[in-house]
Amino acid sequence: MFDRITASLQKVFRNLRGFGKLSESNIKEALREIRLALLEADVNFEVVRDFISRVKEKCLGVEVMESVTPGQQVVKHVHDEMVTLLGGQHREFDLSKRPAAILLLGLNGAGKTTTSGKLALRWKKEGKRVLLVACDLRRPAAVDQLRILAKQVGVEAVAPMPGDDLRAVATKAIHRADEVSADIVLFDTDGRFQVDAELVQELKELKAVVNPSNTVLVLDAAAGQEAVHVAETFHKEIGLTGLILTKLDGDARGGAALSVQAVTHCPILLVGMGERPEDLEPFYPDRMASRILGMGDVVSLVEKAREAIDDREMEQMQRKLMEDRFTLEDFLTQIQQVRKLGPVENLLEMLPGLGNVPAHAREGLLGLSEKDFGKTEAIIRSMTVQERRNPDVMDGRRRLRIAKGSGTDVRDVNELLKNFAQARKMAAQFRKAQKRLIRLGK
Repeated sequence: MFDRITASLQKVFRNLRGFGKLSESNIKEALREIRLALLEADVNFEVVRDFISRVKEKCLGVEVMESVTPGQQVVKHVHDEMVTLLGGQHREFDLSKRPAAILLLGLNGAGKTTTSGKLALRWKKEGKRVLLVACDLRRPAAVDQLRILAKQVGVEAVAPMPGDDLRAVATKAIHRADEVSADIVLFDTDGRFQVDAELVQELKELKAVVNPSNTVLVLDAAAGQEAVHVAETFHKEIGLTGLILTKLDGDARGGAALSVQAVTHCPILLVGMGERPEDLEPFYPDRMASRILGMGDVVSLVEKAREAIDDREMEQMQRKLMEDRFTLEDFLTQIQQVRKLGPVENLLEMLPGLGNVPAHAREGLLGLSEKDFGKTEAIIRSMTVQERRNPDVMDGRRRLRIAKGSGTDVRDVNELLKNFAQARKMAAQFRKAQKRLIRLGK
């Protein structure tokens, strides 16, 4: 989502680093370019004005003007103010009460019901007992959708009976939470295509019954300044404790993400980065600022890897590789582990130096893509067990069969086998070098 603004800011920073010493005119020109980049990204005009004013005040100080690395000092101040713009520090849901009631609000199409399922899965993994409550009585199939999501993530759903109104559903959910000793009760509420008086009144009445610890608005980050207006209205009429931004993996300009916290003063709690149930990430202003400025986010990448990859399985893989027992079956397992981390493009965005590379070029730069992973997986799955464990048995006839079975070309099969053989050869060379070092050590 931030590709365009990242590229623009990186260009400004490169120009600044080219100066041995900065003048007031250099800094003002750089700030003008930063202002244009933010406005082109659809960031709120007043937010941009205040942001540039704060950065300008810092950049024209003695610390920058007399620094031996003035360009880097400017980058630091832009980063610090970007962190402030995004909320300053990471915030969590208030789960101190038991059960903690969470009212999830949002317009139609923002991803509110899907986010309910993602939240339920997230908290279930943390060992909490979650109830999903269907309070969207207007949208066709909304109740059925929530039931399906609840079943997929393995939590209980409380749904309305014929003739139930919102008060009846909420009361039933509160009683059920007491019966099952629930930790969290998540209310998926009604939505509209725009905020109107009827919706506001319904939500106010529901809030009075539920008395939630958290009233959270789900916003479509691709909606631009309209999303900011929606957040302002909900906060003014109902009162919000936090925000969740969805579709942050899209190709919109990103202005909503950079404006909404500054305008509403409500913290962004989580961001949706994809369609999978696991694609809901905690929002850290400092990490997001680093990604926007093209500095990467290695900490989040490591955390995702720890969550998705089994340490014991990875150690076993490494041992097999070092003992020359690594097979294509093991390679397939490794690919599946990596794919658990999410879309490759999102992962590459977290690597320092790749933030300013256009999205369409990142995957090709490192020879990685979802398409390549899918092709490799299809090829290996089209092999017999014997072929996976002993690739040397594969002749031309077998390779042709595998290519047809996986919907690929023979050259794709050959390329995979060639790369696998090179990897094993490199591992063998490493083993020899390791043995020589051990002998020298003795």
